[in-house]
Amino acid sequence: MPSINFIGGEKGGVGKSVVARVLAQYFIDQGRAFTGFDTDRSHNSFTRFYADYAAPVVVDTYEGLDLVAGVFEDEPIEGTYPNVIVDLAAQTALPLARWVKDSDLVSLMASLGVTVNFWHVADAGKDSVDLLDRLVATYGPGPNYIVVKNLGRGTDFSQLQDSAALKKAVALGGHVVSLGQLHEASMRKIDRQNASFWAAITHKGGEDGLGMLERQRVKTWLKTTYATLDALPLG
Repeated sequence: MPSINFIGGEKGGVGKSVVARVLAQYFIDQGRAFTGFDTDRSHNSFTRFYADYAAPVVVDTYEGLDLVAGVFEDEPIEGTYPNVIVDLAAQTALPLARWVKDSDLVSLMASLGVTVNFWHVADAGKDSVDLLDRLVATYGPGPNYIVVKNLGRGTDFSQLQDSAALKKAVALGGHVVSLGQLHEASMRKIDRQNASFWAAITHKGGEDGLGMLERQRVKTWLKTTYATLDALPLG
């Protein structure tokens, strides 16, 4: 089953765009078709790094969000639809929830054989726990919940691990995964290049080019992350 993946967390700075980027690279390396959407008007982080695959979309209007579901409007190619990645900016939960509910999106996607995944990218703070609780309360049973403990944004996730919010998500079949921290200097170089992860480990030289060991660390990080993604309902 193909999947539509809403990469959220509601807070700024928790690493939503990094998750969207690594998921995009995963689909590319797995040879799986996907379409990406970037809702961040300020930074356009997703489209900067994966311009050939992602386009900006406005979440404030139903017309803008309808473009996301419009991927499934036409007949599937070779019997299957592409996957979809939506990189959600901070403070997009309310307009997204109205659109999902008014459009009965989860049921519609199920009728098309498309899995709906709500990703909650979390740092180690209490806000991420409260926002997860709000996410699960908003959508309830039906979609998949994928909670990502971003180790690049903290190491002590005991508040999240012990929370009623996480227990609710898991009780609904949710998945809890960890995203390891990529070496900070290497990530800064990749960001300054506006490079995909593939480009970063393939291209040599240049002021912000990665050295041999840096490229190897990125490859190792991707390999570890891909093993985590293999266990998720991604289509």
